[in-house]
Amino acid sequence: MPGTVLRMDQVAGPDELEVATSYMNAVLNGPFIAVECTGDADDLEIAAWSAGAERLLGYTAEEVIGRRLADTALGGADVDLWRRVCDGRGGAPLSAEHRRKDGRVVACAWVHEPMRGAEGQVMRRLFIGQDVTDRGRLAEASRDDSIILRSILDHVPIAACKYDRDGVFTHHDGKGLENSGVKPGALIGKNVFDLYGSSPEAADGMRRALAGEIVENQVETHGVTWRSWLLPVFDERGAPDGAVSVTFDITEMKRKEVELQARLDMIQAQQQVIRALSTPIIEVWDRVLTLPMVGVVDSLRTSEVMDSLLDAISSKGARFAILDLTGVDAVDTKTASYLIEMVRAIRLLGAEGVITGIRSNVAQTMIALGLDLSGIITMGNLRAGLKLCIQRINGADAAAANGSRRAEAR
Repeated sequence: MPGTVLRMDQVAGPDELEVATSYMNAVLNGPFIAVECTGDADDLEIAAWSAGAERLLGYTAEEVIGRRLADTALGGADVDLWRRVCDGRGGAPLSAEHRRKDGRVVACAWVHEPMRGAEGQVMRRLFIGQDVTDRGRLAEASRDDSIILRSILDHVPIAACKYDRDGVFTHHDGKGLENSGVKPGALIGKNVFDLYGSSPEAADGMRRALAGEIVENQVETHGVTWRSWLLPVFDERGAPDGAVSVTFDITEMKRKEVELQARLDMIQAQQQVIRALSTPIIEVWDRVLTLPMVGVVDSLRTSEVMDSLLDAISSKGARFAILDLTGVDAVDTKTASYLIEMVRAIRLLGAEGVITGIRSNVAQTMIALGLDLSGIITMGNLRAGLKLCIQRINGADAAAANGSRRAEAR
C-alpha cells in the first residue's frame, strides 16, 4: 500500500519473501502505474515496468528497463519531479503530465515507496501512479465553466437563480439585480411563492418549471421588467428536483419599445391627416360634393378615398359627387378600374358620380384598358361639372314643385 516502507531485511525468510513478492507482483501487474527504480533520486534507473505503465504510456518493459528515468517518457520538463516525489514523506500525491509514445499527453498522480535494506538504506524505489487525465480534464472544464459563468453574471444584465423542489432560493446572483435594489444572495433561503405569489404569471411559471416544464415569461417586479427562462432540474432518477431561472433585465428595451410605438402611432396619425388633406371632400353646393384629387393616385389611396366619399354621401344626403382629376398626373391600371367602380358605388347610394378634368394620358389609360365609360358623366373641368350638377338639381326641384302644385289643384 502507498506509504508502506518495504525493508529488505524483513523479507529474508521464505514466508516473508513470498509475501513481499506477492505484493510486488500485485503492484506491478495491477491497475496502477508502477515503476521500480535503482539509484538515488538524482540518477534513477528503471528496473521494473508494470503492465499498467505499458498500457498508459505505450512503451513496453523491454524499451525502458535499464534506461535512466529522466531519459524516458517519465522525464518530462519537470526535472525536479522525482526528487520531490521521493521527498514526499507520505504526503499528497504529486501530479505531472507525460507524453505517450503516440504523442498524446496524459496526467498521473505519483507516490513513492522506498525499499530499504537491513541497515535502513534505500535499495530500490517504487513509484506508484494513477491516471488522472480525465479527472484533470473535468477539473479544467469545470474551471472554464466557472470562469465563463462568473464573467456572464458580472457583466451581462441577467440574474441567475436556482430553486429547490419547494421553490426556495438556493442561488441568487447576477449583474441584472443592480437596478432592482436587491443585492445578490439576498433571497437565498426564501420561498419564491411567498415573495411573488401575488403575480399570477410568475407563480404559475415557477409551478410549471418545478413540475418539469420549460417556461418563458415576462413579469415586472421591483420596478424592473424581466424576461425569464425557467428551466427544470431533474435528479438521477429523472424526477423533477427544483429549477433554474435565467432572467434578463429588459426595462430599457421595454421603454424604447414603448417610445418607438408612440412614434409609430404619431407617424400613422400624421399620415392619416396628410391623406385627408390631399383628398378633401368639399360640399361645394347644396347636395353637391366634390373630391379634388392631386398627384399620383394609387389603388390603396383610391380605396381609402372611396370609403370616405361613400360615408360623406350617406351622411349629407348628397345628390352628386364630383371626382375632379385635374391635378392627377397618372393612374395605374388598377386605379382606373377603381374610379369606375367608385362611380357605380355612388349610384347604389342614390346619387350620381361625375368625373371632371381627365387628362389625356389618364384618358388613354382608361381606353387602353377597354373600360366601359358609357353612362358615366364626364366633364372637361370642375366648373363645367358643378354647373351641370346645379342645373340638374334645379330642374329636379322645379319639376317637383310643379308636381306639387298640380296635385293641390286637383
